Amino acid sequence: MTSILPDLTHGHLIGGRVRYAQPATGFRSGIEPVILAAAVPARAGERILEAGTGCGAALLCLSARVPGIVGVGVDIDPALTAIAAMNAADNAPHRLEFIAADLAAAPIDDGFDHACANPPYHHASGTRSRDPMRDRAKRAEPGLPEIWVKALSGRLRHRGSLTLILPAASSPAWIGAMADADCPVATLFPLWPRAGRPAKLVVLQGIRRGRSPMLLAAGLTLHGAGSAFTPETEAILRHGAELALRPQA
Repeated sequence: MTSILPDLTHGHLIGGRVRYAQPATGFRSGIEPVILAAAVPARAGERILEAGTGCGAALLCLSARVPGIVGVGVDIDPALTAIAAMNAADNAPHRLEFIAADLAAAPIDDGFDHACANPPYHHASGTRSRDPMRDRAKRAEPGLPEIWVKALSGRLRHRGSLTLILPAASSPAWIGAMADADCPVATLFPLWPRAGRPAKLVVLQGIRRGRSPMLLAAGLTLHGAGSAFTPETEAILRHGAELALRPQA
């Protein structure tokens, strides 16, 4: 059955390198998927699985940064995956596929090199959004960390990576779920809104069957003076730079 698409706005990501359409109201992408894409340690030819792909921002940005990746995005909302497919067709040659399905039951094989997600984070008992699309994209139903981590990590090859961007307050549940799924967190990377302010967001990166102790990284400060982004953040958001979560050897 064909989904009825909402009204769309048309813009760009990473300095115009990605043309990007998304719903005019309700679910709207922020900086999170762009930072997520920058943090996935993918190389050309590798396969990436994304959960909760929405309109495809993360995979589109990752494909622009690393041409030649093979990406599969899964989202339960068929309208969003239809927009994601339109976005992919509107950009440079790509190898991206978007599937409308529940992640746990999605018809996807295993052997992915990397998996990633910007999971829903609003508590299930919280006030519901008046916009059904936004509510579905942001509401974390009970057991979500365990369900998503099991589904994502179970499709990774040995030593494949799982990268998540999420609120710092919810990180203990996701760290526990990753440990239980034998994909323990190797790096916890804080995103500081400003110098001296508590981190509201973190990036977690785990390794399938990894055994290294977790590194608490120095993190990234998003804003400098006023509302301006720091040069490091600007490089990611405007120029598609990689975000190295661990110090380079």
